[in-house]
Amino acid sequence: MINGLLIGLREGVEASLVVGIVVAYLVRSGNRRHLPKVWAGTGAAVAVSVLLALALYVVVGDLGTPYEQIFEGTTMLVATGIVTWMLFWMRSQSRGMKGHIEAELARTLGSGGAWGLAVLAFTSVIREGIEASLFVFGQIAAVRSSSGLAGADGVLVGTLVGLVIAVAIGFAIYRGSRRIDLRAFFAWTGIALVFVAAGLVSRAVHEFVEIGAIGVGTGTAFNVGGILSQDRGVGSLLRAMFGYSSQPEYVTLAVYLVYVVAILGLYLLPARPARPQPSRA
Repeated sequence: MINGLLIGLREGVEASLVVGIVVAYLVRSGNRRHLPKVWAGTGAAVAVSVLLALALYVVVGDLGTPYEQIFEGTTMLVATGIVTWMLFWMRSQSRGMKGHIEAELARTLGSGGAWGLAVLAFTSVIREGIEASLFVFGQIAAVRSSSGLAGADGVLVGTLVGLVIAVAIGFAIYRGSRRIDLRAFFAWTGIALVFVAAGLVSRAVHEFVEIGAIGVGTGTAFNVGGILSQDRGVGSLLRAMFGYSSQPEYVTLAVYLVYVVAILGLYLLPARPARPQPSRA
């Protein structure tokens, strides 16, 4: 549930930030009449995202061994790649996002293509929706094996709670609140997501080990089940959140550590300022 809340909050705030900037710009510039187009694009993106999430949730239940492991492992890898890209993209774009969106809005309104606002809202929200759907499904696939359907439902509930909070934050941004430090918010949630993604990629490797697709480093590195079991208590919570295993294979442990060290190290490096775009003649 905490994992679902984290990804719903993170992705929801990014989408709400974009929509909030668009709505505020239209209201300030006297173009309030175009707001229904923005809400139409936003609503369509939300609907497509929900349908994608439901399709993933239903399809995986109809697969048998080894296809279920292949599908789940592949989805976890895709989700890991998406969240890794998202972390670095958001870090590089956060400073100039507002100016870029407002410039695009001015260009859209100036060309007379007001329905372009719906397209802008749709593309901005659908990107976050697809990322959230794939990442949440990756979490569900990882949790199912240890907590069953109850754990999967917890991920969905947490995601919905996170999205509701994100909408409230988006409304506060629109109203001009300065109490929300978005830079700190994205920085700390990004660090947490690095460990969540590391758990996903290690669980993906474990799925492929189970069906024999990986035959190197499959021995047990250690077994601390007597101290902190992965099947109950704090251990089961850590397994659901960060992919903890009380008896990991050498290969899954190595993948987890390499991902955390490499990605967290790169993420904590100071971001380079964006290069100014050359002006057109």
